[in-house]
Amino acid sequence: MPTRRDVLAGIATASALALARPALAAAALSTGAGEISVVSDGRMSLPLAFVFPDIPAEERNALLAESGMSTTAYEPDCNVTLMRAGDRLALFDAGAGPNFLPTTGKLLAGLEEAGVDPAEVTDLLFTHAHPDHLWGVLDDFDDLAFPEATPRMARAEWDFWRADDTLATMPEDRKSFVVGAQNRMAALEDRIALFTPGEEVFPGVEAVDTAGHTPGHVAFMIHGGDQPVLIAGDALTNAVSFRRPALHSGSDQDREQAAQTRLRLLDRMAGERARLIAFHLPYPGMGTVERKGEAYRFAPLG
Repeated sequence: MPTRRDVLAGIATASALALARPALAAAALSTGAGEISVVSDGRMSLPLAFVFPDIPAEERNALLAESGMSTTAYEPDCNVTLMRAGDRLALFDAGAGPNFLPTTGKLLAGLEEAGVDPAEVTDLLFTHAHPDHLWGVLDDFDDLAFPEATPRMARAEWDFWRADDTLATMPEDRKSFVVGAQNRMAALEDRIALFTPGEEVFPGVEAVDTAGHTPGHVAFMIHGGDQPVLIAGDALTNAVSFRRPALHSGSDQDREQAAQTRLRLLDRMAGERARLIAFHLPYPGMGTVERKGEAYRFAPLG
């Protein structure tokens, strides 16, 4: 996850017109477990050097070009997934809310456009507690944005951000992440449901250990039907994640662990022919994973 300083530095290059998007993905998914759709929470703008810090600019630009990405700007979308199963509606992450960046926090407007009342949401399943995934639990008035929902988070992630020493040990430019997470977790404390990877956290939904981006990051594998669907969070973030999964990313807290997680996850997805929804891939972030020699590629649906 980028620092607030990094993001704000890149915001000036983002076009407001580029934020316009339909609320729902054109290709919503249906599984044996339920109906899945995607709503945009906006997008971010980040320095390329932050995202790929370990390679020279010339090599980085060549890799970006080969991967079909811009060599001048990195503006990842923020894709929030919904899954309706019977009388329950799960939201996978809550978006950034009103107090992170001016180009994010569009989720509630997108839900309204899609005809979804936030009070309908019964379950909030968090991949991790970075601002663009957690801060949207509170609205403009610091009230719960999804008042009827049971929030669900991996115990390792909850314990990390709530620990007494996390703020002191976090780098200075990410301390606001800790303060923001702790404030919002305090609002969720009375209703939080904690889980460990491997558990079924919603009907037909398996929590998958994808630690590295953060200490307790999880993805969610939705079973049922001919192909499972993985809600990847930030375990896979862009086309380079597939082409060069071992390459370190500046957004990962434990860069080596995150790289090993990507390799393991991509191998599983290709082997199981799973469909994918990733939070920061181009909207709506839906596709499949294909092997390409010793690497992989993302194939968008549609």
